[in-house]
Amino acid sequence: MAMDVVDFEIKGAEMQFVEVELDPGEAAIGEAGSMMYMDSAISMDTVFGDGAAAQGGFFGKLLSAGKRLVTGESLFTTVYTNQGHGKAKVAFAAPYPGKILAMDLRQLGGTLICQKDAFLCAARGVSLGIALQQKLGVGFFGGEGFIMQKLDGDGLAFVHAGGTVVRRKLQPGETVLVDTGCVVAYTPNVNFEIQYVGKIKTALFGGEGLFLAKMTGPGEIWLQSLPFSRLASRIFAAAPQRGGSREEGSLLGGVAAGGLLGGLLGGDED
Repeated sequence: MAMDVVDFEIKGAEMQFVEVELDPGEAAIGEAGSMMYMDSAISMDTVFGDGAAAQGGFFGKLLSAGKRLVTGESLFTTVYTNQGHGKAKVAFAAPYPGKILAMDLRQLGGTLICQKDAFLCAARGVSLGIALQQKLGVGFFGGEGFIMQKLDGDGLAFVHAGGTVVRRKLQPGETVLVDTGCVVAYTPNVNFEIQYVGKIKTALFGGEGLFLAKMTGPGEIWLQSLPFSRLASRIFAAAPQRGGSREEGSLLGGVAAGGLLGGLLGGDED
C-alpha cells in the first residue's frame, strides 16, 4: 500500500511535537496516546495491528498485532483520516524530552530499523514489523537492541529520540561501539553485533554494563544521548525509597522527630 504524501512541521525545542497536514482523504497513523490535538474534520479509528493495508482477514490482522505485542507496544494503533473538503491538521507529541526525527523511508531504501519504543507516527501505508537480531550473542545479551521495530514503506515516518541526536554515516568497514540503549535507528545494511567490554573491572564498576553494540558500516545510524531507560533509572534512584518525602537534613530532622516523640511518650507518665 503506497503511503500518503503529507506535509509536516516539527515544533518546540526540548519537548517537541509534530504537526501533520492532511489533504482530503489522506490519513496518518499514530501510537495509542500520542495524539496532541486535531482539527474537527479529522476522524479517529482504532485498528487492530498497524492498519497499513488489508492484512488478509482476521489472521493477517492477528499476525500484525502479534508483531507489535512482541516489541512491547499496544495491540492497536489509531488512524487519523481527513474527512473534510479542505486541509486539516493533527499533532503528535513526544513522550519525554528529546527530538522528533522525520525519516523519509524512500530515501533510506524503504526500510528503517529502530528501537521498539521510538516510533511515534507516520503517513498511512507504513508497515510496522519486528527486526530480530540473528546472532545468539545479541539475543542473550543485547538487551534493548535485541528486538527492534522495522518500518517499511516509501514515505514519511516519525521517530522519537531522547536528549540530543547524532546522525552518523558509516563507511564500509567503519565501526563504532555504542551503549545498546543509545541506538535509536539504523539502516538495515549496518551490521549490528554485541561485544563484551573486555575487562572484568570495567564491566563491574564502569557503569556501562557488560556489553556494547558494535555497529559496522556501510550505512547510517542515529544515536541518542538520553535513553528513556537511563532517564527512568535516574528518576527512580532520586525518588524516596521509604514511601515518604526525602529528608535532606536527616540529622536535624531525626533529632527534632526524636524530641517530639520523646515528649509525647514522656507526657504519658505524668
